[in-house]
Amino acid sequence: MSLLEIEDLRIEFPGADDERLVAVKGVDLAVEQGEVVGLVGESGSGKSLTCRAVMRMVPEPGAISAGSVRFDGEDVLSLGTSKLRDFRAHSVGMIYQNPFGSLNPTMKIGAQIAETLKVNKGMKRDAAKKEAVALLDRVGIEDPERRARSYPHELSGGMCQRVMIAISTASSPRLMLADEPTTALDVTTQAQILKLLGKMRAEEGMAMLLVSHDFGVIAQACDRVAVMYGGHIVETGPVETIYHEPEHPYTRALLNSVPELDSAGNVQRRAALAGHPPELADVIPGCVFAPRCEHARPGCEEVSMKLEPVGPDHASACPVRPYANAGARAAEKSERV
Repeated sequence: MSLLEIEDLRIEFPGADDERLVAVKGVDLAVEQGEVVGLVGESGSGKSLTCRAVMRMVPEPGAISAGSVRFDGEDVLSLGTSKLRDFRAHSVGMIYQNPFGSLNPTMKIGAQIAETLKVNKGMKRDAAKKEAVALLDRVGIEDPERRARSYPHELSGGMCQRVMIAISTASSPRLMLADEPTTALDVTTQAQILKLLGKMRAEEGMAMLLVSHDFGVIAQACDRVAVMYGGHIVETGPVETIYHEPEHPYTRALLNSVPELDSAGNVQRRAALAGHPPELADVIPGCVFAPRCEHARPGCEEVSMKLEPVGPDHASACPVRPYANAGARAAEKSERV
């Protein structure tokens, strides 16, 4: 049994004239104890909604209309108010994309962490204040006693993200949901945050679902990856396999758009994926990627979008398998190296 099991998850929003707009369309996803799983795709693919569904925090007027979310065998979607509060406080932590927007601008950093400790762990004020400083030190903030007396606007984006990590790990959760935790940060700070999360995972055996649009971040931090497009997971497998032997045309397009360094150390931009992701109101029969796919054919209109095995622990929703030829794979791999 996996630590987190998402099965046939469907999330809808109301549209015009009683229309239902489906943002997440039958997603299956699992995270094992101590594992880091990446969820990657363009903006609007349904990544963050899938992540928030685990916490039952889908923003209104959206709603989970079908499927199940199980944590350590327990049905999260059926939890009562008290158990749901306990689940959010102790079992699962969440790091958001915008640390400035997640912190209270009118409260000092130490007070915000201490408040979390008092509510979630029942700590007394003095003990919570002392533990807040210890947590700031743990996430690598220099002079934590002084920083505990700072307001969010007095800290950099990277420091605020470290504060959010301190808050989200204060109760030693078994699963961390990291929703684009490095997007607003520079490259150096990104690497520091990913290193910190990796250290905490190693020390505590914490599992993680890491949401990102950046394949570089996913390759650096994750064990497995699920590629998401248009509300569907289109490919999943070990990071190494997906990176070197992608099966789905969308996965290949994402990888081909990742910037690379040339021999002189200069960043080389790659060709962007042509076209645009589907809108919620778009109704695309069969494969949702077909309008942008160079391998599209008439039969794509009847594709079920169900993942089918294409190798060990590797599955794809594309039955065409345009990259199944080993020679073609080797050639593409040598181009990326």
